[in-house]
Amino acid sequence: MNGVTEVFSTNYADARAKFLEAAAAAGLTVDTHLHPEAGRDGEMLAMDVVLDGPADARSVLIVSSACHGVEGYCGSGVQVRALRDAEWRAKAMAQGVAVLYIHALNPYGFSHIRRTTHENVDLNRNFHDFSQPLPVNEAYREIQPLLLPEEWPPTEANAAATGHYIQERGMDAYQAAITRGQHEFDKGLFFGGTAPTWSNQTLRQVLQTHAQFARRVAWIDIHTGLGPSGVGERICACRDDKEALARARAWWDNGGKTPVTSIYDGSSSSAFLTGLMWNSIYEECPDAEYTGIAMEYGTLPPFEMMQALRAEHWLNVHPEAPAALAAQIKQQMMDAFYVDTDDWKQQIITQARQSLFQAVDGLAS
Repeated sequence: MNGVTEVFSTNYADARAKFLEAAAAAGLTVDTHLHPEAGRDGEMLAMDVVLDGPADARSVLIVSSACHGVEGYCGSGVQVRALRDAEWRAKAMAQGVAVLYIHALNPYGFSHIRRTTHENVDLNRNFHDFSQPLPVNEAYREIQPLLLPEEWPPTEANAAATGHYIQERGMDAYQAAITRGQHEFDKGLFFGGTAPTWSNQTLRQVLQTHAQFARRVAWIDIHTGLGPSGVGERICACRDDKEALARARAWWDNGGKTPVTSIYDGSSSSAFLTGLMWNSIYEECPDAEYTGIAMEYGTLPPFEMMQALRAEHWLNVHPEAPAALAAQIKQQMMDAFYVDTDDWKQQIITQARQSLFQAVDGLAS
């Protein structure tokens, strides 16, 4: 596993450069979709896509990063390492599986150290039929006034009220209320939007272009923030479908050593969520059998992660905040979603590589 740590980056421009260099070294063509806005340092932003395998492949494995912007610091490293891994590439080719790497689903959040898109939308809550009534998150409505106070850090009164809510309802209820997704407060946390975002529309174009011939599709979408530090929880990313869950568990469970959890049966560290990104597969690849997971790597305990999210959203609402406070909040956000240690990075790559091999075996079974 030589060269593990150097595949990771601490800014978007470097991460993108490494991805493009790895694709070029592998002799692969990059399909670039330019983002309408600039990065935090004025750099160009893009969703970069590489297909490693035949364009008409019947079996396609999608490996994606930065659905939640800042989480791309982890996911990009996984993608760069995979493109440089000759054994892995040979394995996929031998099994007849084309691998579709989608680098930076949300490049704006990646660059600006935000979880959301430039529209302040959580991309993984944005996949709805917007011609229909949107879900209502009454629990978030109740807690919204606490989450984004006028001052940051929060006053003692706000901290006490937040603590009281958690004591009365429990941390799981606090997490669920915040993270489920909401469409009422456009400056709030986990806002799912009221229309498809740029990233939503661009992802659909990518699927239409590169997965149109697929009859079996697997997807590993890389996330961070939930669970024990460095542990990759395999969360089934499919509809509430017993057959899809059974396939995911057959492929990725590893005899119970790496359990596949579900948001539908309460086994996951994630709460039940709405508007999830994998809905796009069913709509854009309707003839394909789909099996997917979100690979969720732990970083910090839930309360600390939520505090980082609250702080960063507060900063987005208060751009006039002092530079020192802004820098502190952005570092807090990075620390909540990317652990910059060699041990953590080694854990990430080892588990990701295992999941890639498992996915190819599953698609070929």
